[in-house]
Amino acid sequence: MNIAIIVCQVLLVITSLLLILIVLMHKGRGGGISDMFGGGLSQAAGSSGVAERNLNRITVGMALIWVGVVIALGVMMKFQ
Repeated sequence: MNIAIIVCQVLLVITSLLLILIVLMHKGRGGGISDMFGGGLSQAAGSSGVAERNLNRITVGMALIWVGVVIALGVMMKFQ
């Protein structure tokens, strides 16, 4: 059981970092943190509607994985 908890904790850290990076890649609505890191680049890369939709899908998928890992970790810690 301890191995499963450690694996879930590692997955939680990895998915948290990936989720942060994916959210920061989204097209800025103006004046946000994404404009601090090269606002011109985000406009050129985010101009495609298909790319933005795919990024939205990846973000939702990663968020669902993150929620699943959090729930699994909570259940394992409760019944340990």
